[in-house]
Amino acid sequence: MDLESGAPTSPNPSQLSWVNLSRNLLLAYQSFGVVYGDMSTSISGIRNSSNRKKIHPQTNCLACLCHIVGLYNTIYWNPKVVCAISPHYIFVFFRKTGIEGYFSLGGVLLCITGTEAMFTDLGHFSALSIRIAFSFVVYPCLVVQYMGQAAFLSKNPTSISRAFFSSIPLPVFWPVFVIATLATICGSQAVITATFSIVNQCQALDCFPRVKVVHTSSNIYGQIYIPEINWILMVLTLVITIGFQDIRLIGNAYGLAVMMVIFVTTFLMALVLIFIWQKSNLMAMAFLLFFWAIEGLYLAAVLTKVRDGGWVPLVISFVFMTVMLVWHYGSCRKHSFDLENKASMQWILALGPSLGIVRVPGIGFIYSEQATGVPAVFSHFVTNLPALHKVLVFVCVKSVIVPYVPPQERFLIGRVGPRPFRMYRCVVRYGYKDIHCHDGDFENQVIQSIAEFTHREAMEPRLSSGVSSPVSSVDEKMRVISDRISCSSLVVSENEGVDLENSISIARAASRSSLQRIHEEENSPVRKRKVRFQVAENPPMDPDVGEELTDLVEAKEAGVTYVLGHLVVKAKKSSSFLKKLVIDVGYAFLRQNCRGRAVALNIPHISLIEIGMTYYV
Repeated sequence: MDLESGAPTSPNPSQLSWVNLSRNLLLAYQSFGVVYGDMSTSISGIRNSSNRKKIHPQTNCLACLCHIVGLYNTIYWNPKVVCAISPHYIFVFFRKTGIEGYFSLGGVLLCITGTEAMFTDLGHFSALSIRIAFSFVVYPCLVVQYMGQAAFLSKNPTSISRAFFSSIPLPVFWPVFVIATLATICGSQAVITATFSIVNQCQALDCFPRVKVVHTSSNIYGQIYIPEINWILMVLTLVITIGFQDIRLIGNAYGLAVMMVIFVTTFLMALVLIFIWQKSNLMAMAFLLFFWAIEGLYLAAVLTKVRDGGWVPLVISFVFMTVMLVWHYGSCRKHSFDLENKASMQWILALGPSLGIVRVPGIGFIYSEQATGVPAVFSHFVTNLPALHKVLVFVCVKSVIVPYVPPQERFLIGRVGPRPFRMYRCVVRYGYKDIHCHDGDFENQVIQSIAEFTHREAMEPRLSSGVSSPVSSVDEKMRVISDRISCSSLVVSENEGVDLENSISIARAASRSSLQRIHEEENSPVRKRKVRFQVAENPPMDPDVGEELTDLVEAKEAGVTYVLGHLVVKAKKSSSFLKKLVIDVGYAFLRQNCRGRAVALNIPHISLIEIGMTYYV
C-alpha cells in the first residue's frame, strides 16, 4: 500500500514516455499561475481546472503580459540592467549600502514570496510538472518582470512607491490593471483553501477542536469549506486592513510570516531526511546548517520589523498554538483516564452472557476511543440502565497518518468475551482526508464485516473451541475485513422502500423503525435503499455459527442504536493552578463550543443515546 495515498501502488509508465510527458506538460501549463503572490491565481481554481481541463484566462494573460511588459521596459529604459543577473552585484550592493542594505533584505524577501506556493500543491500536480513550469515559465517571467521594473526605476526613481503599475505602458495599463485585480481576488483563495485543508487534517489528528467541514464536491476529495474558519479569516483580514491602513506594515507582517514558514520547513525537511528517507544524521545536519545559514540572514533582517507590523503573525500564531496545545493536552489526559479506568474483563465474565440485566432485541453501537478493552462508559451504562441490546459492538474510530484508507482495509473486527455474550469490537480506520459518515450504509458494512469475521473464525478450530478461557476470549485476534466482501454466510437483498414493519415481529422495534423512516423522508430528498440480510442455507455451517448469525440478522432487523458518552472533563482538586486553568477553563470552553462528536460522525439523531459521565483527570 502506498503510504502517501493510502491506496495500493500500481506500476506507472516511464516518466520519459510520450503519454507521461504530455500529461506533465499539461499539468505544468495548468500550474503556471500558482506562484504569483499578489498577482496569483487560486490553488482551488487550478484544482478545479485540472478536473475540467479548463484554466482561468486571467492566469495566463497576466503571466504573458508580465513577461512582455518586463521585456519591453528592459529594452526601452535601460538594457544594461541585464548585467544585474551576475552575483557580483550582490557584493557591490552590500559594500555600498552597508548595514542599511542588510536591513533591506526584508524587502528583498517580498520579491520571492509567492514562489513557494508552487510547491504546496503537490497533491494536485506531479513533481515533474511543477519543475517544468517553474524552470521554464514561472522563473523566467518573474526575473524579466523584476528586471523591467529595475530598468524603469533607474530612469524614474521617484516612482518607487508604485513601481509595478507605474512601469506599465499607458496603452496596456487598464487591461493589466483589470487582469491583475481579478488574479488578486482569485489568489486570496489560495490562503483560504490551504487553511481549510490544514485545519481539517489537524482535526483528524486530534490537534484541533472539531469544526464543521463541508465537502463541496462528491467526486474530488479535498474540496472542503469550513464556515468557522472562513469567518475568522474574514474578521482578521478586516481588523488588520482597517487597523494598519499602511501597505508597508502589512508587508512587514507578511514577510515575517513567510520567512518563519521557510525556516521551520527547513527543520522539518531535516527530519524527513532522517526518519523518512533514512539518510545519515551527518547529511541531515549539513543540509540544515547550509540552508539555515542563508535563511538566518533573512530571518534576522525581518525580525527587525517586529515593532513595525511584524508582531501580527507572532500573535496570531501564539493564539492558535495555545488553542491546539490546550485541546491536545486535554484530549491526551482524557485518553489516559480511559485507559486507566477500563472495565475489568473478569467483572464482565462474572456477569454472564446476560450481563446481569435484560438483553433486548437490537444492535448497540457503543462508541469509544479505545481500540482495546471495555471502556469505562460501558460499565457506567450497565450499572445505571436496566437493559442492553442483544448484540453489542464497541466501535472505535481511528484517524491514521495517511490521506486515505482503502475500503478493503477500513474495518478491523474482533470479539469481546466468549461467543454467547454477542459482543464485538470494530475499529474503523479513516485517513485524515476521508469522509466520516456513519449512516445506514455504515451499519450494513459493519454487519457484513462481523458476519465475515464469524465465518472466518469458524474455519479456525483453535479459535472456535467450545469453551473459551477468560484470557483467550478478550481481543485475542483482530482481523481486517473488507467492506466489499462476498460473505457466503449471509444473503443480501436490496430494494427501495422496504416496509420494515412487516419484517419485525416486535412492536417496539417496529414503531422505532417507523419513526426512523419518517425522519429520513423528512430530511433527505432521495430515498435510501433498504438492505435486508438472511442467513444462507447452503453451504451447511456449524450450528453455533448459524445461531450467532441468526441473532445478528434479527438484531439488525430490530434496529440499531448508537451509544455515545457525554463527557465532562475536570481537573482533580489536587491539581496545580495551571492545570486547572487549562482543563477547567480552556479545554472545557473548547469542548462546549466545538462541534459535537455525534454531529462530526454524522450519526442519526433519532438513533442516538448519550450517557453523561464526569472524568477527573
